[in-house]
Amino acid sequence: MITLKGENIYLRALEPEDLEFIHTIENDETVWEISNTITPYSKYLIKQYLEQAHKDIFEVKQLRLVISSYKEEALGMIDLFDFDFKNSRAGVGVLVKETNNRRKGYGYEALELLIDYSFTYLGLHQLYCNISEENEASIKLFTNQGFKKIGLKKDWIRSNGSYKNEYLFQLINN
Repeated sequence: MITLKGENIYLRALEPEDLEFIHTIENDETVWEISNTITPYSKYLIKQYLEQAHKDIFEVKQLRLVISSYKEEALGMIDLFDFDFKNSRAGVGVLVKETNNRRKGYGYEALELLIDYSFTYLGLHQLYCNISEENEASIKLFTNQGFKKIGLKKDWIRSNGSYKNEYLFQLINN
């Protein structure tokens, strides 16, 4: 599919071979705050998830794709979640796994491909994302792709005994 191929990366469906990759990401406590996770995932549960990954976005209300290099290296994941067919919208999440692969444009290119896919093939009217007020890299990533800051959720994220604010960003397909 040409829509999911960029200059440096492409987005692909999940494969059974992604079990270790996903297990590592889902159990990385440093990203639990952004993924709203509080408990580890077993390989058994992730294997079950992968067995169901072929289901249609209209049925399961989400789509997870692997950000892959042309050398077949899994770099991260990009998700559509809370897919709302009636209102033609979905949430977006992006994660580049290794810190040494961040700030190289992989997330930007993956987001660009997903936006095009969402608006062209899924016919969505809007995408949104939630970003911690402190996450300057993600704020920059999404604003550079045209997302607008439309709200602030005060004391939204509980982290280490205190609360953080979270922004709501939105991109409307004109």
